[in-house]
Amino acid sequence: MRNTPSVDRSRRSALASALGLAAACHAAPVNAAPAGTGSLSARQQAIVPIAAFAASGDIARLSAALQRGLDAGLGVNELKELLVQVYAYAGFPRSLNALGELMKVLEARRQRGLRDREGPLPSRPVPRGDALLAAGTANQTKLSGGPVRGPLFDFAPAIDEFLKTHLFGDLFERDNLDWQSRELATIGMLSALAGVEPQLQAHLRIAMNVGLGATQLEQLVRVLEAQVDAEAARRAREALERQLAAARSGG
Repeated sequence: MRNTPSVDRSRRSALASALGLAAACHAAPVNAAPAGTGSLSARQQAIVPIAAFAASGDIARLSAALQRGLDAGLGVNELKELLVQVYAYAGFPRSLNALGELMKVLEARRQRGLRDREGPLPSRPVPRGDALLAAGTANQTKLSGGPVRGPLFDFAPAIDEFLKTHLFGDLFERDNLDWQSRELATIGMLSALAGVEPQLQAHLRIAMNVGLGATQLEQLVRVLEAQVDAEAARRAREALERQLAAARSGG
């Protein structure tokens, strides 16, 4: 059936939000991955407050969340990867401070005789040059559900290149943290930050594209409420409600 203009505009707007854009972009229709069922694992739940506290700079609460994450089975290399990703959404200072806290937590645990699982390193080198641009473009397209282009990228082509080569290339090509985990982390970060509600909704959409279901995302909101704070949970809940309404309307 042929799409109506209103549906096309809705899809363009949603995909623009996925990249944090203020202007609508042209995109192919989104074909979401099958919805996830069941509950988030203990490991997945642990990612959310770690990401939230790292992004907000709440180091004291981050320390306790890191302890819980290690106890839940997150490996040291997976935690490093998660905290490196923080800089893409909350800046280098928050990422560096969080990584420094992880070092302190690991040393304290070693002194108590705890031996934490190292976890995997990336299984392959990240491409470089034109191959990195191609890989990043493919990852961006898959996550967003269609190719992304538009007037904003013509206006500021550097941001288009940085998104493709660095965020979707350098980071998302590192496969020791799966895409569902990366999206859970991103949602945790954005929920902890004020003023990024469009991006939060967009990443809830991307989370569904990579196979996380509504039930699991509702559980994520409850994790925020129980372990982070009511304001972060409110942002996530409202963004999820908007995204589910858009999905029901075919947007």
